[in-house]
Amino acid sequence: MPVLVASDLDRTLIYSPAALALTMPDARAPRLLCVEVHESRPLSFMTETAAALLTDLGDAAVFVPTTTRTRKQYLRINLPGPAPKYAICANGGHLMVDGVSDLDWHARVTARLADECAPLDEVREHLLANADPLWVRKHRVAEDLFAYLVVERELLPEEWVKDLAVWAENRGWTVSLQGRKIYAVPKPLTKSAAMREVARRTGAELTLAAGDSLLDADLLLAADRGWRPGHGELADAAWSAPQIAALPERGVLAGERILREFLRATRNTTP
Repeated sequence: MPVLVASDLDRTLIYSPAALALTMPDARAPRLLCVEVHESRPLSFMTETAAALLTDLGDAAVFVPTTTRTRKQYLRINLPGPAPKYAICANGGHLMVDGVSDLDWHARVTARLADECAPLDEVREHLLANADPLWVRKHRVAEDLFAYLVVERELLPEEWVKDLAVWAENRGWTVSLQGRKIYAVPKPLTKSAAMREVARRTGAELTLAAGDSLLDADLLLAADRGWRPGHGELADAAWSAPQIAALPERGVLAGERILREFLRATRNTTP
């Protein structure tokens, strides 16, 4: 039976220049591979060693990129190794099959959101009315599924995020602060549900996962084994679970370590 590996991307496997955490002397810094270009500028990186590990993993397991990014944002990433047949975008709102969204899956997700959560327009209007232009740089709606703000972190009041989380909780939504982005996401919009669907389609009996943010917690809990890096929301909250390994590595070297763990676990279960 195949092994399914569902991994978050940003700040788990791939890293922006600001998130690389290259704390070693310059001469000892790892060689980096650019895996995303946006508006003619390099945007995301992994180490060359991680790129080789991901290529090996793509041959050994069903590798499923699993991201909160929109489809457009995901498709501009050029990961090394075999092209993944499946990818999970928009936090589970879109299940990509050979680069195309599965329309039946998307319809099932949107129907559930309509039944169980306050509408997106209500949440968006709350964000527009209550976010201070002093620290908000952008308001965005992603795939007509969820909303997020791009903010100046040093100016953002910590209590504002906590108050937003309480407001959202009462409406069936959750809040996650990742880098310079504040996400408001419907609770039933989960990476884990989409991962289970891919496991069903592929016949995978072992699922492995990794992620760094609160939006990855459900994915990690749904997997048989999981890993989180030493940075991010989950690390800051000292979040743990019995089947989850908390790694000490931070930044781009954490991505390398996570891929080593994926490969080791896959090979240990493959005849």
